[in-house]
Amino acid sequence: MINFRYSRKRRGILGMYALLLFTSPLSSFANFSQAKELIYKIKEGLPMGTFIGAIGVDLNLDFTVEPPFLFSLPQKKVSEQYVNLNNTTGELYTSATEIDRETLCFENSERRGCQLALDVFLLPQQYFQLIKVQIFIEDVNDNRPKFPVDLISMSVPENTPVYVRYAVEQSAVDPDLGLYGVQTYWLVNDFGMFTLDVEENDGGELTPFLIVTEALDRETKDEYITDIIAEDGGTPPLLGAATLKIIITDVNDNCPQFTESQINVTLHGNTTKGAHLAHLQAFDPDLGANAQISYAYSERVPRATRTLFNLDRITGLIKLAGKIDSATATFYKLTVLANGPGCIPAVATLLVNIIKIATGPPAVIPRYIAPEKEGVVTVKETEPAFSPIAFFTVKNFDMNKKVNCYLEGTGPFRLGPYQMFKNEYLLETTEALDYEKVQQYELIVVAKNTDELFIKTFLKVQVLDENDNAPVFEQSIVKISVEENNPPNAFLTQLQATDQDSKNQGEVIYLLGSDAPGIFVVDHLTGVLTVATSLDREEKETYRFIVRAVDQGTPRRESLATVVVTVLDRNDNSPQFINKDFTFFVPENFPGYGEIGVLSVTDADAGENGWVALSILNGSDIFMIDTGRGALRARTPLDREQQGTYQLWVEAIDGGKPALSCITMVTVLLMDVNDNPPVVLFPQSNQSYMLVLPNTLPGTLITEVYAVDKDTGMNAVIAYSIIKRKGGEPSSFAIDAETGNITLKRELSNRGLYRILVKVSDHGQPEPLYSTVMVNFFVNETVSNESYIQNLLTREADIEVEERPWYVGQLREGSDRHELFNCQPVLIVLSVTSVGLFFLVVTLTSYICCKKVRRHRKERSEVQIPLKMKNESMQVVNRKLRQI
Repeated sequence: MINFRYSRKRRGILGMYALLLFTSPLSSFANFSQAKELIYKIKEGLPMGTFIGAIGVDLNLDFTVEPPFLFSLPQKKVSEQYVNLNNTTGELYTSATEIDRETLCFENSERRGCQLALDVFLLPQQYFQLIKVQIFIEDVNDNRPKFPVDLISMSVPENTPVYVRYAVEQSAVDPDLGLYGVQTYWLVNDFGMFTLDVEENDGGELTPFLIVTEALDRETKDEYITDIIAEDGGTPPLLGAATLKIIITDVNDNCPQFTESQINVTLHGNTTKGAHLAHLQAFDPDLGANAQISYAYSERVPRATRTLFNLDRITGLIKLAGKIDSATATFYKLTVLANGPGCIPAVATLLVNIIKIATGPPAVIPRYIAPEKEGVVTVKETEPAFSPIAFFTVKNFDMNKKVNCYLEGTGPFRLGPYQMFKNEYLLETTEALDYEKVQQYELIVVAKNTDELFIKTFLKVQVLDENDNAPVFEQSIVKISVEENNPPNAFLTQLQATDQDSKNQGEVIYLLGSDAPGIFVVDHLTGVLTVATSLDREEKETYRFIVRAVDQGTPRRESLATVVVTVLDRNDNSPQFINKDFTFFVPENFPGYGEIGVLSVTDADAGENGWVALSILNGSDIFMIDTGRGALRARTPLDREQQGTYQLWVEAIDGGKPALSCITMVTVLLMDVNDNPPVVLFPQSNQSYMLVLPNTLPGTLITEVYAVDKDTGMNAVIAYSIIKRKGGEPSSFAIDAETGNITLKRELSNRGLYRILVKVSDHGQPEPLYSTVMVNFFVNETVSNESYIQNLLTREADIEVEERPWYVGQLREGSDRHELFNCQPVLIVLSVTSVGLFFLVVTLTSYICCKKVRRHRKERSEVQIPLKMKNESMQVVNRKLRQI
């Protein structure tokens, strides 16, 4: 068995290993029945079409054999699900189904690894061989840690010593292996009271432990809610989160205390049985059984006194249980104890003073309309005003004495006679009660006769809470600012809503409105608002949605608040030019500082992060750029003939810290302007000449005029034409308008010097530019006297002008003669007219000059100059007349 590694370039470069078992290349097929084994290694999650391995190459098969090899996968299900096999080359590729190691090998441990086994048949039958292929799937960090529950609750006694550890049993699970599994745990908020430690057991599993770092007090804070984060070892690491609720359980570290240590009560000797004397109250801040209080008389209180004054062990209410003998007793001292579990009893003293009466006071008999128990009447806060509470019937033992019945105490109550009935009194409310303002009222119904003898009946009115208040948010609009690219499950704010109702009617849960995006999550109990994903300001800058605070009453009441989340910008976008590159076409000689073009650039960021400055990296001595508009300008006019193309690199830098940038290429192409006339390269001088033999045949190419134009396009297309001739027969020579070739058109009968003036013109717009050159031919058999010819060239006068455009072709000789013959009369008329006009001008000028001489003698010398010019003009005219 040979273990080797190879790389792939289409069929060669592989980032995997292959183990191949074979004896020799398949030059001999005698041992084909032996099974071969190949091992490949790939990562999970590769896209479709990723190369896995080449079976034929790894087996060193000779693909030139006939018939050719064929590869077949008998396991169709495996092939179709995970891999594709090229039947002719034996190359394996990943299929459309992504390979997930955790799904494929969910039962395999890390030690065993995950592998995909394939059987490949090598065909046809004469080559048959079974090839075992094993594909090992390597793990990648594609799973984040996950806690088994979203809410982990832990109970910690409030008397827990510092540095005691509690295991968090619901630890996170990560399907990935090794370093990609859970590596550590941490708390989002430790409140300065806790920390987190991690321990690894023998199996390699990590268990987080909660450590108490400060003394706890349930009466100060009874629970702590934070997030516990599990982090794996990937790069970047993936996180999993769960809510950790730490409940501080109560211990009996507080004892009952009376609200009043001493109470004074006065009773008349005829007070009726069942009258309430006092209601003792003690308080224990602990919870549950630790806060249970029982009331009892001290052993110092005599048994008879205990019997006379009944003490409720649960409520602390003391009532008169018998008839008072005012003749024998005028004062009672009652010592009451408040007992709590494992506590020293609290002590309160009730002093009862008995007032003797000569005759009995009126008697008051109560009859309750509202529910009553042990002297406590309950009334719902939703009851309307003037709701009846109780009837009181007053019995007067002395009919000769008048009785007055009235009410003592504060509150929205009144006591008055009931209609026309005598000694019947009705107690009712005067307005609706409000539990949130006052929960309990203490009233006294007093019946007094004219002897100032009275009796008091104590009554407590307990207001029952109804769900008449909806939760109220501290803020109706909650504004939150968060930077983009925040980590997942980032804390945004904690919503706060209160409900004045009691018990479950005042318990508030928090819900998101139907318009809230799914990326926002609110904790129902704490109101902590988080965002599950990373925000992108360029995708959306502001989120606005409704949150609800709902109580647990019946029917439920709720209130709404609006949450506005503003995503603050970070410099996470580089400037972008609207084009990958820019090309501007500019005519040459474009004026300096003129606008060549505008480079538009955008930056998705905002503020300074989105402010963009442009600069030229090369060619800044020729070009400049306007940072504000992005306008590109040239500092000086540009000449295409010097340089026709400029390539500039322009950089855009934003104002963020650190700054981001991008670069684009700008090409400036100069369009040609017809600013260069053709330049004649041959003949090189107007004084040069060429010898032409008299027997030269018509149609013979004599010479050429060659010119170039620095411009381009139509501005550089050159046309040649003859505009002047001198000597010999007219039209003896013709020039090709396109090539400049000069040919002989007719036989030469005259010897001597022939001169033609050639116009070389371009096709530029709006007006073509041109140059001229003199072409000289000396017709003779030989050049016997060259100095004579040079003398002729020097002293030859101007030659006649042919008013013909360059594009007129070669004209016949007869036509040229006809044109000359027709022009002679016209020239004579024009000459005579010119002479006449000349004399007229001279006469007028002389007349004017003479008058000026007479008036201004100082200007005589100035008058002589134009006269002299006229004499010269006269000589020119006479010379032209002689030529005609």
